[in-house]
Amino acid sequence: MGDADEQSEHMYYRMMGNTGIQVSVLSYGFWATYGIKDRLSGEEGVKTAKELMSIVRNAGVNCFDHAEAYGNPNGEAERIFGIALKELQEEDPNLWRRSDLVITTKIFWGGSGVNESGLSLKHCREGLDKSLSRLQLDYVDLLFCHRPDPHTPTSTVVRSMTQMVRSGRATAWGTSEWSAQQITEAFWIAKSEGLEPPQFEQPQYNMLHRNRFESEYFPIFNPPYNIGTTIWSPLRSGFLTGKYLKSIPDDSRATQEGYEWLIDDLAERKERGTLFLFLLPQSSRIFYLCLCWRARVQHKLLNFHLRSPAVVEH
Repeated sequence: MGDADEQSEHMYYRMMGNTGIQVSVLSYGFWATYGIKDRLSGEEGVKTAKELMSIVRNAGVNCFDHAEAYGNPNGEAERIFGIALKELQEEDPNLWRRSDLVITTKIFWGGSGVNESGLSLKHCREGLDKSLSRLQLDYVDLLFCHRPDPHTPTSTVVRSMTQMVRSGRATAWGTSEWSAQQITEAFWIAKSEGLEPPQFEQPQYNMLHRNRFESEYFPIFNPPYNIGTTIWSPLRSGFLTGKYLKSIPDDSRATQEGYEWLIDDLAERKERGTLFLFLLPQSSRIFYLCLCWRARVQHKLLNFHLRSPAVVEH
């Protein structure tokens, strides 16, 4: 049994924008693993989730990242997490007390129906309610608009997110892969109309994908916006572990249905010579170098936390 207070001495925490919430510098994400890979589905997925969640929680991680789109079918990753969390809370109520956890989800891709995606008030309300049911939670701490919605006015999105926050379903809301212009538009709509502004953004950020985070977003990390960030794909879907240098391993992310685009991306990057890090003699060194680089960069830029790989071998 772990002690959350004791383990927190070994983890760094940073404020998430203006939310007042402290988030571990590394978090644990469920994208492209749970509910996707056979060995991470069903009862076996719950068992593995409990094992790995316990490892990261005992190391001081307090943030667990989700989305309604994660898993096959959509939401399966949230369902696995919800079962695992309930069982862990029964086994160790102190370590897994809800007041010390930061749990996120994202709304955009909920299903195949014409009204089951996007950021309409209808889908925001229905999508979040379904996510909470799968997660077995009353609320999430951080709610993301998973992508910008070109068919829904920004003012409508801001009003929808305000309802989600003020109804108690979420503590605060933010964005993922929105442009800086879209974020500032939403911010000033909220400020001018007495609504809840976006307070954080989750972009892709790694050693192969840097420009948006370091250039476009830099002004909104400062007043009056003070946007906080999490990031996704810190190891570029496993590229920066070195595992794809010689071949595509069985059961890796690139072999999963729906992730064929990774193979094309890998081939293009090899052709351009942008995977120079693979020249290092041991892939484990690449893994730690990439994470330490991001932790150092973030320390110099702003307060934000990184999403760790969903499983140790990624």
